[in-house]
Order: sequence, then structure tokens, then C-alpha cells
Amino acid sequence: MTHQQPSEAPRKQIAILGSTGSIGTQALQVIAEHPDMYEVYCLTANNRVELLAEQARRFKPAAVVIANEDRYDELKALLDSEPDIKVYAGAKAIDEIVEAGPIDMVLTAMVGFAGLSPTIHAIKARKTICLANKETLVVAGELICELASRYRTPILPVDSEHSAIFQCLAGEGDNEIEKILLTASGGPFRNYTIDQLATVTKADALRHPTWDMGAKITIDSATMMNKGFEVIEAKWLFGVEADRIEVLVHPQSIVHSAVQFRDGAVKAQLGVPDMRLPIQYAFSYPNRLSLSSERLDLFSRPLEFFRPDLEKFRCLALAFEAIRRGGNMPCIVNAANEVVNRGFLEDRCSFLQMSEIIEKTMSRVSFAAAPTYDTYVATDHEARKVATQIMNYEL
Repeated sequence: MTHQQPSEAPRKQIAILGSTGSIGTQALQVIAEHPDMYEVYCLTANNRVELLAEQARRFKPAAVVIANEDRYDELKALLDSEPDIKVYAGAKAIDEIVEAGPIDMVLTAMVGFAGLSPTIHAIKARKTICLANKETLVVAGELICELASRYRTPILPVDSEHSAIFQCLAGEGDNEIEKILLTASGGPFRNYTIDQLATVTKADALRHPTWDMGAKITIDSATMMNKGFEVIEAKWLFGVEADRIEVLVHPQSIVHSAVQFRDGAVKAQLGVPDMRLPIQYAFSYPNRLSLSSERLDLFSRPLEFFRPDLEKFRCLALAFEAIRRGGNMPCIVNAANEVVNRGFLEDRCSFLQMSEIIEKTMSRVSFAAAPTYDTYVATDHEARKVATQIMNYEL
């Protein structure tokens, strides 16, 4: 029996934080495919005013916000022909807009630490969170889970891997998870030696073999820090300790992740690499809607799985160490990673130096075993400063 939301039901009002990025643009494709069910209430971007204005003209949201206040006049001028769309600027405006009464769901697709504050504001306003910003749970998983529980706010994962786990758990009730099997493509350097990694360029790193993503997440995938962050996310989303989360390198990106239960049964979610599916599942949960995507052909390729090499991909090992140490250590790792990721893209450090800088930063920044929100903000600031100093003066 097909469960379809009745057409006369009011359309869900969705705020998309980071609408000009890879996730945001694909979310708009999903909304365009189901205009009877979803409506854009708000769009936000960091810098890309032209694309934000173009999206606003097409989807007619109630409001748009540009995080970079220097671009406000430019955005306002581009939307002069749309007097019904309110234009705002700045991080505080993003925090405030997610609290707007009509909003049902907030898709957090902003990149980096900047996604934390608006997510907290949306949770406190009891908006359903469609979480695509990894750093929110990496930096402050304990705080976010406590707030979500206190305000009874659902957090629906949008990452393909966490969506896969979420889908595998549907209908399982309180059945105990024995192990989470988190898959990773292995990125473009899966078969490289350490000597080869020493000379790779940003152009090499940006050529991801299976996924089309933004620059930051593509570099994080190449270092496998992205997968380390996903382990931390999975710990908080599904209440499973890190020693029961196993990373599997799966180059085909067909098995998006799997769950092993106490009886040994393993459930996996498979599909073609298409981020619209997990985005749409978060929007429509618990229902499944039609999606005009390529269908999986299991005859076309083998499915392979390998253990990750933690010596080659030190960032993944450092993420596991951060989980083990707890407190504000994942926040330190995230901040240092944002610095080195940008540094690598700007040719200020090499591929292998990224993990070296992160490891040194972990040893130098003040550790806090029981951080508050203010601790996270201070830690983020200190870790960025330390990582930048190491990159500029010690390399």
C-alpha cells in the first residue's frame, strides 16, 4: 500500500541554510519536483549573491539572507524586482530567520562551524532539523542531542551515510545495534602510496571519483577526515560508541552504509550516488515519494570493500582519537581542519602537512572535559589561531 501525503495538505515550509552549495541546490531540485508538498520559506548563502538572487527569483521565498554583510547592497539591488522578498544580512539574521513561525523544517547545509548557532536556534524554536552540516554534531554533539531531547525536536540526517543508517533502522524499534558499518569511497587517493601523497595537488584532490560535492567536503573526503567526522556524527545520532562503528572503504559508493544487529543480521541501504534521495527522504519521512533519478543496476559492477589505511590517512585516525578523548577535542580537530583545508586549497600547506598541523593543534589547545556552548566558541577561536600559526611559521 502506497503512503502518499494528500494533495490538500498544507505545503511544508522549508528554510534552506546554504542554498547555493551542492546540498542546497539539490534540495531545491527536490522541492521543484514536488511543488504541491514543499515551499521555500527562506534561502541563505555566505557569498554567492548572484546564484542566491537567481534562486530567490525562481522560488519566491519570504526572505533571503546573505551571511557576508558586505554583499547586502548587491543582493538587495539584484532583488529590486521582487518587493515581496525580504532581504537580510549577517550571521545574527540567519539565527533569527530560522525561528520564524511559518517554518516547518530547517535544512542545515551551511559548511563549517558557522552552522552550529543557527541549528541551536532552530532546535529551540522546535523546527524539524534536516541535518547536512557535519560540523554541528562533530563540534557539539552532546549539547545538540541534549537540546533536541529537551525541545522534542526531530533531527533527520541528510548525509548519504547517516540517511542510509536511519533507513536501515526504520521499523526496528528498540532492537539493539551491534555495529554500524559506515562506508567510504576512499576518495581519489585510495590506491596512492605515502610517497605519492606527498606531491598531490589540490586539482588532484578535487577530482572525486563518485560524488560531486563542494570544494571543502571534497578535500575532506580525499584526506578521509570527512569519514572521521561521520563516525562522530553517527555516535551522537544513533547512540552507538565509536568502537562499534566500523569504516569500510567501498569505491563504488553503492552501499551507502549498513547496520549489524545482535542476531548477526546486516541491513544495508543501496542506491546510485545521488544526494537528492537522502534529502528527499528527510523531507518526506516516513513516506517515500517518487524521484526522477537513475535506477541502480546491480549487474553493472562488483561491490568491493576494504579496510582503511590509517597510516596513509592520518586524519581518520585523528578523528577516532578525538572521539576517544571527548570533551572539546572534536571541536579542536574541526577548527584545525577548517584552517588546513583552506590552506591546502590556497597552496599554503601540502596534503600530508594537513594531518601534521591538526595533530600539533590537538596537543596545544586548552582541553575542556565538559564544554559549554561558550567553551566551543572559545575553543574554535583558539584552535584556528594555533593551527594558522603552525601553518605559517612552522612548516
